[in-house]
Amino acid sequence: MRLVVCFLSLLTVFGPAECGNVLVWFTEGSHWINLKIVLEALIDRGHDVTVLVPGTSLYMKAKDSDRFTYQPFNVSMDEQEMRDFIEEFLYFSVYEMDELNLLQIQKKVLEFTSKLQDMSIAYCDGVLKSPELMDKLRNGKFEVVLTDPIYQCSDIVAEELNVPLVYTFRLSIANVAERLCGQIPAPPSYVPGVMSKLTDKMSFTERIINMLFYLSQDFFATIAWRKFDTYYSEYLGRPTTYCEMMGKADIWLIRTYWDFEFPRPFLPNFKYVGGLHCRPAKPLPEDMEEFAQSSGDDGIVVFTLGSLVDKMPKEISNKIASALAQIPQKVLWRYGGEKPDTLGENTRIYKWIPQNDLLGHPKTKAFITHGGTNGIYEAIYHAVPMVGIPLFGDQPDNLVHMKARGAALVIDNIKTMEPQDLVDKLNTVINDPSYKENAMRLSRIHHDRPVKPLDESVFWIEFVMRNKGAKHLRVESHNLTWYQYHCLDVFAFLITILTVVLYDMEEFVQSSADDGIVIFTLGSLVDRMPKKISNKIASALAQIPQKTTLKQQSQDLVDGLNAVINDPSYKENAMRLSKIHHDRPIKPLDESVFWIEFVMRNKGAKHLRVEAHNLTWLPVPLSGCVRFFHHYPDCSPLRLL
Repeated sequence: MRLVVCFLSLLTVFGPAECGNVLVWFTEGSHWINLKIVLEALIDRGHDVTVLVPGTSLYMKAKDSDRFTYQPFNVSMDEQEMRDFIEEFLYFSVYEMDELNLLQIQKKVLEFTSKLQDMSIAYCDGVLKSPELMDKLRNGKFEVVLTDPIYQCSDIVAEELNVPLVYTFRLSIANVAERLCGQIPAPPSYVPGVMSKLTDKMSFTERIINMLFYLSQDFFATIAWRKFDTYYSEYLGRPTTYCEMMGKADIWLIRTYWDFEFPRPFLPNFKYVGGLHCRPAKPLPEDMEEFAQSSGDDGIVVFTLGSLVDKMPKEISNKIASALAQIPQKVLWRYGGEKPDTLGENTRIYKWIPQNDLLGHPKTKAFITHGGTNGIYEAIYHAVPMVGIPLFGDQPDNLVHMKARGAALVIDNIKTMEPQDLVDKLNTVINDPSYKENAMRLSRIHHDRPVKPLDESVFWIEFVMRNKGAKHLRVESHNLTWYQYHCLDVFAFLITILTVVLYDMEEFVQSSADDGIVIFTLGSLVDRMPKKISNKIASALAQIPQKTTLKQQSQDLVDGLNAVINDPSYKENAMRLSKIHHDRPIKPLDESVFWIEFVMRNKGAKHLRVEAHNLTWLPVPLSGCVRFFHHYPDCSPLRLL
């Protein structure tokens, strides 16, 4: 059967698929939902997929029948501990955080971080400190390790198995992992830190806030990662850091795209594949379809606060139900709590809804969302305007992106929200045509790309498998010190040389006494001349009393023809470069034509133009401060507070 699948995969868009073995590191929640879609696509291409699963997993069970091979491993905690941790974190994030000051919040966050680290280390131990399991993995002939790095140690496994590492990744706070470990540039003057709730168009005050946000999160990340630095160094038997190991990933598949992201610089091994889970809508269940059709011209509103927040205090649910009862649209509300007393006849509650299919329904007018990335991308895919009620994590920041693009309005705090707030915002996004127009514009950008996001994800995973990695896409900044990165050693050298040359030239000029000097140059275009002519000129200059400064360069000709013909390494490297040249998701001429036509179809590509164009020169270099304090956290001004 596998041979049949491999043969059929030869007919797919990217040509032949060399079927191989993929090892997947454990992840959880929405991270697993997104990763699973990629794994299913890999299986469709004929690959074998093995997923490491701890006994405490809430979403994956080794006993479940599936297309994957589940490899269970034991951990020193039980499933209830994980559930208790998640419930405690959600309650703090949604209901307690607003009542605390900044120091109290940071203290609580550090407590949660420490607990999460202990859990991660338990998962690491469950795999790395099991000789039987590690031997089984070493004998598994895996060709790549694929992971969402929410949990650590996949990079150690990749090194132990001597195979490439691919991340499928959404974000880290203030992009600390992407910046400090992946080396992606992020000038704080126009790249807002993730979860800063800022846009790329920042005032002076907002740039200060963004800079402090970067510095503070770099400082806390440096502190938080020390536990992993120690663990990694002890296990590998050499001094290393978590960030150094994370930076060895060959490809970072980032689950956003330029329909969502503000324009920013990125690196060749960062591939933006947002919306890979999106798909066309399927028909609704019969009862839902009847309810949707009964809405007439008013249409329907889809409402969900995600899978993690299934219940809420009755006071809040009554406020929401009261607001929904006042709009003419029919409402489908995913909710697992007690039925609100104020529920209107136009609202139906479901424990589960086919969210993607509802958002793709022609009757859908608006989407009330907590701002999770998956839901936002489904709304973008189907061009549905949004009203956001963010609860925790990256959700407020995600909705800032949608609000800045004119496709959403946001209610900042669910606890202080009044029913009329929700009514007004719903009426606005439904009745003001600009919101639908902007949602349609984002949807066009989402769909109008040279390669579909899921296909691109699969391509780069297979690329890494075919080529044993993607080191040619990894920037050299990984191997530089902070002062080399900013060319401070070069500046120091040039200043020293300039000082010496100027001093020496001044001495030479002064030695001419009253005769003075002659400056001789034939310009930058005439840099060399026949030796006979240069000898004549030098002879003439030798006969005058003045000192002469002569601009002249020379270059020895090196005959390397025999070397490149007779040394086989040159041919081997040329073949390697040729292989890289041909192995790409879309031919270069086709890509050129695509982007020209894209600009024609969309009347430009302003969404890809970075805000740096509108800044003065002064704010942009400030990103260097962030890297300096990462290398020297003890010097950070935050350490002095």
